[in-house]
Amino acid sequence: MAYRVVHYINQFYGGIGGEEKADVPPEIRDGAVGPGTALKAAFGAEAEIVATVVCGDSYYASNMEKAGEDIIEMIRKYSPDGFIAGPAFNAGRYGMACGGMCEAVSKQLNIPVVSGMYPENPGVELYKKSAYIIETPDSAAGMKKAAPAIAKLLLKLLKKEPLGTPKEEGYIERGIRKNKFYEKLAAERCVDMFVAKLKGEPFETEYKMPVFDRVPPQPAVKDMKDAVVALVTSGGICPKGNPDHIEASSASKYGEYDISGVVDLTADKYCTAHGGYDATYADRDADVVLPVDVLRDMEKEGVFKKLHNKFYTTVGNGTAVASSKRFGAEIVDKLVADGVTAVILTST
Repeated sequence: MAYRVVHYINQFYGGIGGEEKADVPPEIRDGAVGPGTALKAAFGAEAEIVATVVCGDSYYASNMEKAGEDIIEMIRKYSPDGFIAGPAFNAGRYGMACGGMCEAVSKQLNIPVVSGMYPENPGVELYKKSAYIIETPDSAAGMKKAAPAIAKLLLKLLKKEPLGTPKEEGYIERGIRKNKFYEKLAAERCVDMFVAKLKGEPFETEYKMPVFDRVPPQPAVKDMKDAVVALVTSGGICPKGNPDHIEASSASKYGEYDISGVVDLTADKYCTAHGGYDATYADRDADVVLPVDVLRDMEKEGVFKKLHNKFYTTVGNGTAVASSKRFGAEIVDKLVADGVTAVILTST
């Protein structure tokens, strides 16, 4: 008898629509939908996708607790043996939803769960200990590779077969370590690896160290009186109504807004799009996050030459590192082209 599997996807893969439909509440459909057809083919006769949950990324991000509870009840009715979410590739909000649902299903239904994400998806760091996450490319172009790997791993979990290393199985390291016995002492193994490294021979460390992106600081501004200063923020400050629909979490975009002649970010014209902190004070006075009022005073006093007539904003809450790097590179190009010589970067 085939294993019963429920699949979770977002509004795009569910065929409902793109960003304009990201606020649709969860619904469940019988059988495989969208990428579920690739999973179905990979399962063969061993497993069947009995239902597919479709939920908007923004809806889940804004209603995590309620969405999770509603989806669990939807899934429970199908009595599944296993659960798959995604793959989400490098879509940040989708990854957070996939990870969140995997964690909830694992805890509440006590069944195997698997997802698939690009390593820099914010969902990986938050949920890799809660679920097996197959490493995928950064876009849906990698679906043909991701679907069979996800199906294969879930079948192993369902059959309670022993798993190999993350590298062998294709999932992202979870940070969970298990005792293992070797014939050689640790000191001998260490020397063997060191000798191999000196000889230029391949070796694999038993304890990988984290790699941090180090950015050397720029030298201090020599003469502030000639400086053109710009404001950039990850605090989500934007014109009232959030005209560019910057996401409250896992932002896929940034905003560029003109502040020519603006001396104060008043509550009737500015707010925050950020969903990761209490927005009460920022909505009341956006200057607490983006200090335009103070900088205008300093500009009048001659502390620096000019406040740039544009500010750039996004939301750092759950946003992928890759997206943040792209935003930064694009914003820098614009600032340099406009003759900006210094930037004040504010957060929350």
